[in-house]
Amino acid sequence: MTAEELEKIKAQLIEVTSVSSLSTSDALKKLLKEKQTRHVTLPLQPDWINQRLYLTMNFVSDIGCQEMEVVPLGSLPQLLQEAAIIEDLLYCCEGIEGKYIQALPHHDSFAAKDFRVDLSLDCSLREFVRRLLPVCSSYSTVIQFIEEKSGFCFGLVNHALSAAIRILVKDYIVLIAQIEHQNCMGQLTLQKFWFYMQPTMRTLEILVSVVSSIDRCECRGGAVLSLLHEKTTNLIGDTKGQQLCLYLTQYACVPYFEMLEKWIYKGIILDPYSEFLVEENDAFQKEKLQEDFNDAYWEQHYIIREERIPVFLQRVADKILNTGKYLNVVRQCGKDIQCPTAQEIVYTIKEKQYFEHIERAYDYASKLLLNLLMEEKALMPILSSIKHYFLLDQGDFIVQFMDMAEEELKKPMNDIMCTRLETLLELALRTSTANADPYKDDLKVNLLNYDLITQLFTILMIETKQEKDYKVASTDLHLSGLEAFTFDYVVKWPVSLVISRKALTRYQMLFRHLFYCKHVERQLCNVWLNNKIAKMFARHSTKWYATAFALRQRMLNFVQNFEYYMMFEVIEPNWQLFEANLEQVSNIDDVLVHHSDFLNSCLKDCMLTSPKLLKIVHKLMVVCVTFSNFLQKNSTNFEFNGPTEMMGFHSEEVKGELDKKRTSTKIFLEHVDHLAGSASFENSIKKFGQNFTCFLVELLDKIMELSVTNCEHKLMNMLYRLDFNNFYTKQLEALSAQRLHIDPLSKNQLNQPKRGKHGSNSFRQKLSSRHASSSPVRINSDEFQNKDKPASPDQS
Repeated sequence: MTAEELEKIKAQLIEVTSVSSLSTSDALKKLLKEKQTRHVTLPLQPDWINQRLYLTMNFVSDIGCQEMEVVPLGSLPQLLQEAAIIEDLLYCCEGIEGKYIQALPHHDSFAAKDFRVDLSLDCSLREFVRRLLPVCSSYSTVIQFIEEKSGFCFGLVNHALSAAIRILVKDYIVLIAQIEHQNCMGQLTLQKFWFYMQPTMRTLEILVSVVSSIDRCECRGGAVLSLLHEKTTNLIGDTKGQQLCLYLTQYACVPYFEMLEKWIYKGIILDPYSEFLVEENDAFQKEKLQEDFNDAYWEQHYIIREERIPVFLQRVADKILNTGKYLNVVRQCGKDIQCPTAQEIVYTIKEKQYFEHIERAYDYASKLLLNLLMEEKALMPILSSIKHYFLLDQGDFIVQFMDMAEEELKKPMNDIMCTRLETLLELALRTSTANADPYKDDLKVNLLNYDLITQLFTILMIETKQEKDYKVASTDLHLSGLEAFTFDYVVKWPVSLVISRKALTRYQMLFRHLFYCKHVERQLCNVWLNNKIAKMFARHSTKWYATAFALRQRMLNFVQNFEYYMMFEVIEPNWQLFEANLEQVSNIDDVLVHHSDFLNSCLKDCMLTSPKLLKIVHKLMVVCVTFSNFLQKNSTNFEFNGPTEMMGFHSEEVKGELDKKRTSTKIFLEHVDHLAGSASFENSIKKFGQNFTCFLVELLDKIMELSVTNCEHKLMNMLYRLDFNNFYTKQLEALSAQRLHIDPLSKNQLNQPKRGKHGSNSFRQKLSSRHASSSPVRINSDEFQNKDKPASPDQS
């Protein structure tokens, strides 16, 4: 062989190798692209696997080899022709080209192979060859599937299916060896060859149908099992064909069911090639449950991939997901899981058998996690502890804490030391009935960068036209400690699944709402205490102070009734319902649903989810705080040394001090008499009263409107409490009559309301007419310029 011929053969070999490696690299590129999204690590394979062409059991084109000179079959007798063609057929049945039969190259490796047969062959023999060549083509397709899908990138299911088909191919090779033995003994003819191959041809046809469908659809994992399941069920009339597909499906299901058993019996995902129906999302970690304002961990840490679900597991996919999630939580708590119902799951056409296995595993997992949370981790006592503090269930504690921290909370937020608040909280906990709570140490204080109204309206206006109006930078809000203050709670795993940061945020919104109402009530009560000195005022001054005291009592009545409504008609009934539901739950998902329903119902019925009601309630609270600050500004609390006088100590020094106090009191009373008689004090009290009545009537109107349009009948309890004697109804009718210029006769008729089950028609009509004809009166004081921002306790 010359050097030129050697170089030519070398170039041809390099060309063939590059073509072969190109087809393989295309598949790898595709799978490596998928690997980036699935985080699959593929083992590296040596290059020589693709470079050594003759490692395959399939046909190889002998490019570069000189064609052998063969004697044309037509020149031989028919017996010799038959012997030669049988020998070639035996070679082709094993993926090797013969002298007179060669495989033609094809671009699609899974397409039916074409063969070139010596044209001089006898016609009768050619017909037998034509009938037998599909066996060779089917064998080539099956071998191509085995060798290609055995690669790491195609997954364990394809590996198992390839192994099952390889067992069948081994039986096929044994058959070919037996036929070859017959040929060596001179007892084989083409007719016998055709007869022996009949059963195998049907088997190969089914295998080709299966492997071609899998390759055409590029199936992996659960998709392969779905296709095999459909093939098995479609062959219901072909017993042998169905048994063959059942055999293939059972083998292919083995690695998938091993992953399934690991998941539903241990809560572990062992899925190296991303084939299992459940996928773990590492972006969501349990450590972030106390940081993220959502409950995405439970919903998205483990998710179902629809394309990986086998069709025969579609009905129980959610139970499979939840079973593993429950066990995974228990396993992360350091518990050793030994499922008493664990059994090997085997594929059958009757789905009921493995459905029962999954159902038993689900029942065990749900009870195991529920018992862990309820009994060992004491979920209900922790929720009760949160209710004590966040929903003001522990009365003496919150009063004691507000008494201690009132002066500190009056300061601007930036001037408050959190350590001092923590100390005051600790003192209040230790000196109240909360000291018996074993979880009191988990309660913490927190100062937020936004007030409750900003927070609520930012949430309520998301994805609306008003959303941009509430996007205020935290630096633009000058908050007092009262506005920024809230409680926080340290929740440990796995209780944080139920009490996540999202749930705690809703608890905090309820607490801030109740806490501010409690502050308003205390301010009005302080006004009552300070106004005791009015007994010493002159008679002409008591007229206006009596008006102020009556307005204070109306405000106090509103605030106390509003608090009673929230505490005893909203929170407590919902809590009782929540407790009753928890006694009947069967899994943690039910606990999450009932807990979310409890918080949503409380937020809704406390008017925190209705922007209209929330604005009106906020304005009413601002009016009350501004009024109390106004009165406290114009009065002083004098403490007389009464006990000293009663004890009989009348020394000269004591008498001198008492004379000084009486003198100063006399001067102060003269000043108050002058102030109370002034027009500014009279006008201020009138404006406070007008604004309070205006906003309260507006609130009652909105409550009635919601009760009719949205069936919010629980809010009607507020209406009955605040207007139990028709006081505000008469006020509204009088104002409406005055604005509409109704004659005195009609006005007298309006002053006789007819109330039904849900109030009077005149009340409803005049409420509507009020909004159409008038607007609330404004107070021209500095304290009430910003009506949408709650006033801090130190404002005047």
